[in-house]
Amino acid sequence: MKKKVFNWKSIMMLVMIVMLINIAPNAYAQSPIKLIIDGKEVSDGPEAFIKNDRTLVPLRVIAEELDAEVTWDNISRTVHISKEDLHVVLSIDSNLIEYTIDNETIYNLSDVAPLIKEDRTFVPIRLVSNALGVGINWDNIKRTVIINSSEVSEIESFFDVKISSVKSGQAITGTTSLNTQLKDIPKGAAKIKYFLLNSDTKKGFVIATGSDVTSTYEWKPSMEDNGNKILVSAIYDSNDKFLAGDAIPVKIGIVPEIKLTGLTEGELVTAGSVPLGADINFLAAYVKYEIINPDTDAYYISSGLDPLGGFTMIPVMEDNGNMSLRVIAYDMSGKAYYGDYVNVKVDVNRYINLGGITEGQTINSSVTLRTSRNFNVSETEYVSVDNIGNETVLYKAGYGNYTWFPGPDMEGSKLLYVKVKDTLGNSYTSSKVKVNVVGSPKVLLQSVGPGQVVTDTFNLNVKSNVKLDSVKYILTNLKTGVSNTLSGQTYTPSEGDAGLWSLRAEAVYGGQTLKTESVKFTIYKNKLYTALPVVAKDQFLGFSSKLAIDNLEKTGMSAALQTAQAILETGWGQSVPVDKYTGQFSNNLFGIKGKGTAGSVTSNTWEEYNGVSFRIDDDFRAYNNVSESWEDHNALLLTKERYAPFRAVMFDSTQGAWALRRCGYATDSQYSIKLIDIINRYNLKELDEVGV
Repeated sequence: MKKKVFNWKSIMMLVMIVMLINIAPNAYAQSPIKLIIDGKEVSDGPEAFIKNDRTLVPLRVIAEELDAEVTWDNISRTVHISKEDLHVVLSIDSNLIEYTIDNETIYNLSDVAPLIKEDRTFVPIRLVSNALGVGINWDNIKRTVIINSSEVSEIESFFDVKISSVKSGQAITGTTSLNTQLKDIPKGAAKIKYFLLNSDTKKGFVIATGSDVTSTYEWKPSMEDNGNKILVSAIYDSNDKFLAGDAIPVKIGIVPEIKLTGLTEGELVTAGSVPLGADINFLAAYVKYEIINPDTDAYYISSGLDPLGGFTMIPVMEDNGNMSLRVIAYDMSGKAYYGDYVNVKVDVNRYINLGGITEGQTINSSVTLRTSRNFNVSETEYVSVDNIGNETVLYKAGYGNYTWFPGPDMEGSKLLYVKVKDTLGNSYTSSKVKVNVVGSPKVLLQSVGPGQVVTDTFNLNVKSNVKLDSVKYILTNLKTGVSNTLSGQTYTPSEGDAGLWSLRAEAVYGGQTLKTESVKFTIYKNKLYTALPVVAKDQFLGFSSKLAIDNLEKTGMSAALQTAQAILETGWGQSVPVDKYTGQFSNNLFGIKGKGTAGSVTSNTWEEYNGVSFRIDDDFRAYNNVSESWEDHNALLLTKERYAPFRAVMFDSTQGAWALRRCGYATDSQYSIKLIDIINRYNLKELDEVGV
């Protein structure tokens, strides 16, 4: 067989060709970009370069070659270009460009923001064409930017994107729809943001955002927005990279409209409760509901409430007749804006009901009797009726609830009702409720609660439905099993008592011994640690706001709101939980319970047992540092289903504060008001200020 002969020269030649094919483009890409202006090559000055497939050129070199004046504002980091009747303002790292031609201002968004390189401003070549009104071409083969001042160019948008729901220069007087038309949705588009920017600083705030770039969003401007502004629609990918957008000038001049909902003029009100609401055409910090009875001059105004949360009016007999109601809306500075009165006629029927028990209920412990009524009273009696009609007044007072713990004398079937007198002395009674009273003698321990940690003197006390002849308290060491009988009305643990114990009471009633359940608790006598500051109080604002701004950039959650929460939850960083037994610092700035990245710390929380409140131990999350605490708090709000309504408005501190309350973040009815007050008082809103 004939052997194959390898031509090594041919193989080497082939390899070299392949290498040249691969190397040549890279070598070509590294060759300098030429700049030719009106046929003359500009060789001095910084070289042009390519970024994100866009050619960027040195602005000042070109502008000065074309007799344009260029000035630099170092404070605002803006460049001003002037040539004849055209004036252009652009900001470093901002996609927003301002053009003023014959005193008319228009805005445009560049696909690549101007940037600083080697102390020089570089801009995309298309921006130079717009800014200087000259012809510019790119020769890709020769890698040359060719500028021809004899060619006149018009200002062209970088994107086929248009804000469609608002016209350029439009006056915004209240609630406005935001919609953007796109010829083609940019590849990778993940969200749209609408900004309202100050026309001077080019900074402002997000006013709407969502994942559907073609959807229509509702915008309620705030009173603080009044003036000449720039409305921007910007589309981003999932990494918050700017893809496309549009910008137009608008003039905000809100004409306040505040309307009461739930009632109409002249309506007859006969219902026991009436849900009311507020329809407002601007973003209010809070609202109040004002109710006036012009016949009696009776006046009521609510506390500050959620603009979207509603208010339930419960008319009483004294309201019968004419009534006038209105909503008062307050802006961020606390200025009031008044809606028109809605005049109605009230004609409700009198009612009185006994609450706290149900028909047929078996009562074997204490119950709290309550009165539900719609008129004012001067006297209230809770009454029991036995099988033969004998009545017993259980409790008599002006008004209020009564905790009833029936004993053997009340055993059997009973009818209960409440009897009241109005302010004129007229008597009214509720319907009777039938119950079955067991009435067996009982005694309940009220000294300690299950799981309580006792560190100091506590009272020895019981609650009973009979008059006891005697009571003793038995304290048992659960480690040794040894029990002691306590005397007196209090007990003070000694140093040697530390450990796990149980306490029960034994009472004597008519020769019968009554026992309570044994309650397990802990006696602790060593050093206890209390909350500590994370930083000095005067440093906390700067400390927390930096963390908030970092998370705003990552998540879009209002930095002002995050900072206000940290201030409120920790008392300006001075009360951060520590482990009460070991002193471990939790770094937990938001009081979140459970287990964190550094485990848990033990602190106090409140419980109730047999009608008495007491403190028990609970676990609070601990972190290695405050950054982990901040991120965990953000994760809670960003992932839990219950906070979905919050996430829809979390870009705005005011809307976010109320959404947190509606989502059940806090039980304090004034939680949102407190956050808004902190934000306004310390001007935290500026933390949310951004550009495009």
